[in-house]
Amino acid sequence: MLLNSSQPLAERMRPSKLDELVGQEHLTGKNGVIRKAIQHGNIPSMILWGPPGVGKTTIANIIANEINKPFYTISAINAGVKDIREIIDKAKLSPRSILFIDEIHRFNKGQQDALLGAVEKGTITLIGATTENPSFEVNSALLSRCQVYTLRPLGEDQLLELVGQALQRDPQLKERKVVVKEHQALLNISGGDGRKLLNLVELICDSTDGDVVITDSLVMEIAQKHIAIYDKSGEQHYDIISAFIKSIRGSDPNAAVYYLARMIEGGEDVKFIARRMVILASEDIGNANPTALVMATTTFQAVNVIGYPEARIILSQCAVYLATSPKSNASYMAIESALGAIKQTGDLPVPLSIRNAPTRLMKQLDYGKGYQYAHSYEGNFVAMEFLPDGLQGTKFYDPGTNPREEELRKYLRLRWKEKYGY
Repeated sequence: MLLNSSQPLAERMRPSKLDELVGQEHLTGKNGVIRKAIQHGNIPSMILWGPPGVGKTTIANIIANEINKPFYTISAINAGVKDIREIIDKAKLSPRSILFIDEIHRFNKGQQDALLGAVEKGTITLIGATTENPSFEVNSALLSRCQVYTLRPLGEDQLLELVGQALQRDPQLKERKVVVKEHQALLNISGGDGRKLLNLVELICDSTDGDVVITDSLVMEIAQKHIAIYDKSGEQHYDIISAFIKSIRGSDPNAAVYYLARMIEGGEDVKFIARRMVILASEDIGNANPTALVMATTTFQAVNVIGYPEARIILSQCAVYLATSPKSNASYMAIESALGAIKQTGDLPVPLSIRNAPTRLMKQLDYGKGYQYAHSYEGNFVAMEFLPDGLQGTKFYDPGTNPREEELRKYLRLRWKEKYGY
């Protein structure tokens, strides 16, 4: 029984006011920066960065509803420099017109450069939406002219709130008796994507006659018949890259190459795949095999020059190398431990002996006094105290149990004796 509407449920339920938005309270709540910008009528150019279905487009639409300015919207998938210039020409008649660009990370450098002058002069206020890290995907000149706001994934309670609102408020769903008996499959398949969740609910209702009782088994049965195997813009994008990374982490080159092939066949961006391998090389291999980071970085550079189809060979070589490398997350754990200590202890004073002393006054205040230059001592080592008071003897880096880091452990134990418990 199809619901009689030309608009998907997610579009029918799209909020038009901030108070209707579910999630992103840190940006749109009482003290949120975007709420304050709307209240003051002073909208900065911004990049909204976050996973699919968490409210990026919705926030742009709400700004358009609240601010009495012309609003233009384009998608980077099918728009070019000509489209941008046409909008800029129109915006010159009404400065501070708002231009929303969905998936701005898909614009190349030339397309992004076409926005620079208009953003800088205030001809347009740019709102870009991206699922990719803007530090990598938006050129630095444009990025420097925008505020970057990070949108958070929706939690379980927020996702269920979306479903509840749809069942209560959507005119067409209200005509049906729809009961959510079980919700885990809904949440698992939607993966935190609110738009995908609502469209999945609609799909289940469209596929069921009479009253609807949503159970996990019903969701899985219907979803498996209708959901695409791989869609780089949403469906299993994050599931496949997760499986790829976990296969490499688990030292299975066969599974790693299989999931790599899934992404290649689906037309995944080579930079997206290569960048994830650069991160993994440090997070999961680290000093167990430092060459892994060199290999992954070189792969990232190479595939950007080569492109498909040849890039598939380079990606495969790197994936196999990383999967067959010894593993260690010791460096990752070290920085997480240090960050945790800073949150607990705050900004402790740096010991005077290792402070910089570029001026006479600083030297008079004993900055740098007592510093011992390691190269002046046997073995290029001297047992000084480098950590602030209160953290002396704290071990953040604990070498992994692999041959290379066992050698590092011996080296540290020889130098520091019992101080750090190596």
